[in-house]
Amino acid sequence: MINLELSSLHKSIGGKMVDYAGFNMAVQYEGVISEHLAVRNHVGVFDVSHMGEIFISGNEAALFLQFITSNDINKLYPGKVQYSCLPNKKGGIVDDILVYMFEENSFMLVVNASNIKKNVDWLNDNNSYDCKIENKSNDFSLLALQGPESLNLLQKLTKVNLSDLEYYTFTHGEVSEINDVIISRTGYTGELGFELYVKNKYVLKLWQDLFLNDKNLKPIGLAARNTLRLEKGFCLYGNDINDSTSPLEAGLGWITNLSKNFINSDYFVKQKNNGLKRKLVGFEIIGKGIARQHYKVFNNDNIDIGTVTSGSMSPSLNKAIGLAYINIDESNIGNNVLIQVRNKFLDARIVKFPFL
Repeated sequence: MINLELSSLHKSIGGKMVDYAGFNMAVQYEGVISEHLAVRNHVGVFDVSHMGEIFISGNEAALFLQFITSNDINKLYPGKVQYSCLPNKKGGIVDDILVYMFEENSFMLVVNASNIKKNVDWLNDNNSYDCKIENKSNDFSLLALQGPESLNLLQKLTKVNLSDLEYYTFTHGEVSEINDVIISRTGYTGELGFELYVKNKYVLKLWQDLFLNDKNLKPIGLAARNTLRLEKGFCLYGNDINDSTSPLEAGLGWITNLSKNFINSDYFVKQKNNGLKRKLVGFEIIGKGIARQHYKVFNNDNIDIGTVTSGSMSPSLNKAIGLAYINIDESNIGNNVLIQVRNKFLDARIVKFPFL
């Protein structure tokens, strides 16, 4: 559900609006580079209300999530957040998600906007457990306050001791006189930050009060969100992971617990035992040029060895970087590769990521 008041506000402050997964979103305001650097060095706020919220509750909610997600639900406790994914039955990923544990057998899944219906259908189709699945995505808005100064700013608006919130934990509290806000020490930028889940009717007030309390706060669009996550090597669904990419290939073995039984877990055990044929690697361009999604990667013998999934200029490093799936034999750090851009090739080098 689009918040018309917030959408109008974005336009009024210079937001360049685009359609994203059916939502009217600001791709940028004053410019990608300045917005990016504001988050790295100071503080910025994103309207990411397009993200989906799906609630799972009931006597066997934990058992259900243990079966349908790749990570180990047993490691969660009330107030803990877990990064995970929903594996499909073909060796790929339905979606990458956050799992919030409210209390025993009460959870919230935060999912990608473009996958909300797909996730709900997948959860319902595979639910043989005593639990209820409720899609409440239209009830919530989400603001992400990110950057080294985010804690100091948010602390002005809440009595919750934000310093007590560890990375990937959350609490409920009052923020800017709004009750029952989910305050989560998470984000997609790699910086200190918080994600604030509020009912739709309160989000405009929350946005405005954040700006009233810090004259240096900047609104940040989706374009800078992408460059920020890329510098940290965070996967983006639809680019670096999708229905045909294995979490093991994507470097997400750390959220894929092969000691438990989950959907298609036998496949991933075999894949690990047999050895991966490709893997997601980071690269930097040597010289000028930017590699974009779907560009082909070649070795120095002009043999096709992979495909770019994400690529951009890094505002922090002032160089072009990217991610690509590469044949495992060609994936060593330091290897030089060639990336085809129309009728020419860019020199590139495989590097360790995160880039920053």
